[in-house]
Amino acid sequence: MKRGPGGGLLVAGTTSDAGKSVVTAGICRWLVRQGVKVAPFKAQNMSLNSFVTREGAEIGRAQAMQAQAARVEPTALMNPVLLKPGSDRSSQVVLMGRPVGEMSARGYHGGRQEALLGTVLDCLAELRGTYDAVICEGAGSPAEINLRRTDIVNMGIARNARLPVLVVGDIDRGGVFASFFGTVALLSREDQELVAGFLVNKFRGDVSLLEPGLDMLRGLTGRHTYGVLPYRQGLGIDEEDGMAVSLRTPVRESEVSAPVGEDILRVAVCAVPLMSNFTDLDALAAEPGVVVRFVDRAEELADADLVVVPGTRGTVRALEWLRRRGLADALVRRAAEGRPVLGICGGFQLLGEHIDDEVESRAGAVDGLGLLPVRVRFAREKTLARPVGTALGEPVEGYEIHHGVAEVTGGTPFLDGCRVGQVWGTHWHGSLESDGFRRAFLREVAAAAGRRFVPAPGTSFAGLREAQLDRLGDLIEEHADTDALWRLIESGAPTGLPFIPPGAPA
Repeated sequence: MKRGPGGGLLVAGTTSDAGKSVVTAGICRWLVRQGVKVAPFKAQNMSLNSFVTREGAEIGRAQAMQAQAARVEPTALMNPVLLKPGSDRSSQVVLMGRPVGEMSARGYHGGRQEALLGTVLDCLAELRGTYDAVICEGAGSPAEINLRRTDIVNMGIARNARLPVLVVGDIDRGGVFASFFGTVALLSREDQELVAGFLVNKFRGDVSLLEPGLDMLRGLTGRHTYGVLPYRQGLGIDEEDGMAVSLRTPVRESEVSAPVGEDILRVAVCAVPLMSNFTDLDALAAEPGVVVRFVDRAEELADADLVVVPGTRGTVRALEWLRRRGLADALVRRAAEGRPVLGICGGFQLLGEHIDDEVESRAGAVDGLGLLPVRVRFAREKTLARPVGTALGEPVEGYEIHHGVAEVTGGTPFLDGCRVGQVWGTHWHGSLESDGFRRAFLREVAAAAGRRFVPAPGTSFAGLREAQLDRLGDLIEEHADTDALWRLIESGAPTGLPFIPPGAPA
């Protein structure tokens, strides 16, 4: 494979959740296995699942996962703009890994977004000057005609950086041919010149039955389909947002071994509003014999061996939601009965005695659930850190992303938080990915719950994640036209692609 410096590709989608993140990661893993030095890039990401890089920058977890697929260290260059929703109409804007303020959707699309285009293009140019190839991920659909004027993540960046565009469609939803054709037909002539072709995602069945449709699609659009990826379960990689969260169903479709002990452990996760970094639960879900579900009703806590209150971008709002739905009272009863509860980040904060928030909700002084001797004050400066420590006799690594500053006044130290009885709290995200610590914690939970559960001694979360990324690379290598993909990355979109009317509205 010829390796020309600075090649690139934009992976767009017919819709949100069409598979752009997965395909981008798969292409990165395929390329790096071919000896290509590759990096991921997403100009603008809207997500409550974020990660802290080693230099202390906050980026989307999907880009951190894609960097792992590319076997490179994630940096702020790979996701220069991150939007973290705080309500239906406003988001925190994180620029180059640092929060720069709250902004309404109207204000962002009304001018701020266009002003960020230079920063985005500079980051992409720096990556293209360093790597053989940069695989960019779009957002939503490139045919969102109401947003095209201010677009910096789909055709806006493709046009400015002259990137070929591959459009991914989820055939499992149905209507994929109409989605492919309509996506192209709603773009301007100049945008259409960069749309090289299509990639079908999540196909079930006999590909030969699909091929006549692909031939007709090529006849209609003049564009090649670069592959048909089969539907695969167990690809539990980091999601961008909560779209994939389905209440009362398993948190992941991970394929794991049978339990080692006689019992299983049931974990209930309170599906709080603005839930953030629910990827913390992936490591638990990957454990043989651990069943993890999201819940929103108090009665669903009754048979849980462990209840997790996860991170949230709205601690006070989540606290009000827990009280309104009766979950707060259920948590208080669990604590009194000595049944395990774990609070992570915002979930830790609301388990405390008192919250003083003039930053996130501006609610002022609010009483917490009083399960931990902790007082929380929200600071305007966000804490972004990659802590390392020891807990339960095991080494632990994690990352912190929070405005709340916790003053711990009692209990037994637990990471940066504390423990009282069977109620545990910490700001550390990702701590359960540390295998020894996770096993020790689950042994404590099993003992408190009276379960004859035994953690599997050889489970490596990092190893499972690598295996998942390799499976993504295999999907691309085995089911995509990799020679044609490389030509796109190296040389750009084919010349002479036909214009499909009507094009973008005036």
